[in-house]
Amino acid sequence: MKSAKQCRADGDTPLVELKDICVSFGGIHAVDHVSVDLHPGEVVGLLGHNGAGKSTLIKVLSGAYQMDSGEIRINGDKAVITNPRDARTYNVETIYQTLALADNLDAASNLFLGRELTTPVGLVDDAAMEAECRKIMGGLNPNFRKFSEPVSALSGGQRQSVAIARAVYFNAKILIMDEPTAALGPQETQMVAELIQKLKAQGIGIFLIDHDVHAVMELCDRASVMKNGQLVGTVNIDEVTDDDLLSMIILGKKPGQAAA
Repeated sequence: MKSAKQCRADGDTPLVELKDICVSFGGIHAVDHVSVDLHPGEVVGLLGHNGAGKSTLIKVLSGAYQMDSGEIRINGDKAVITNPRDARTYNVETIYQTLALADNLDAASNLFLGRELTTPVGLVDDAAMEAECRKIMGGLNPNFRKFSEPVSALSGGQRQSVAIARAVYFNAKILIMDEPTAALGPQETQMVAELIQKLKAQGIGIFLIDHDVHAVMELCDRASVMKNGQLVGTVNIDEVTDDDLLSMIILGKKPGQAAA
């Protein structure tokens, strides 16, 4: 499989295109004519201060918000996404910072929450769900062992593993991750980084919303920076420094350009 960088160089059709997206709330332009794209096996970071518009932009793709104007394309075809269920039909899954896990349930029950496997007589098939959970976790996080404990007893990195497994199991091709390493220690942050590398190897494209420049430099292939609802620019991570990204965030300045 070609890398995301090769796909871009060859002009291959992006996995996702958000084109000229506009979203307003009461006359405030939260997202103002923003275009970003994502290729298979690529991580694109979305950076900016609080209120920059990055979360609003990505919520258009997840179906949480509807755009006022613009276009979404998935694999080159126009997509109509008006709610989260629509997003899932296009294999878009979102992992919010809260992870949306049921703390009193174990990993398998969270994996299949709302989509439980059942026996022929209609009972919840706990054994089958645990077997599937062990299978998917074996590929993502082979060191995961706490299958029978409620997720409230898991570490932050283990909880991320469960949330990611849920998305991948249900055939996510486009993954939105909201600050996946926030509040994690160095060891758990490394665990999440390894999970992201495995997802990339499977051809999954990831939009990573973050405010941490160092995390984006480590985890992403490209970064799109927003300021005051507008796109400052999109850069290749291997062509910029931490200071370049900070300048884009704070000054609205792309490398080599005067401040906006």
